[in-house]
Amino acid sequence: MARICAICGKGRSVGHNVSHANNKTKRIWQPNLQTVRARVSGQVRRILVCTNCIHSGRVEKVA
Repeated sequence: MARICAICGKGRSVGHNVSHANNKTKRIWQPNLQTVRARVSGQVRRILVCTNCIHSGRVEKVA
């Protein structure tokens, strides 16, 4: 399963580690994804959702 939010499509972000000597090496930032039981098109499924979507109420969680 790809590390992408099922609601907003947020994925990884790419940049650099920058040392004090200004050396740059590649690095990535992963989104904060949580596995949530949610109602998707009438069915209950486990989906990966970013915490931003959970806090904003874009996910209909199921107990």
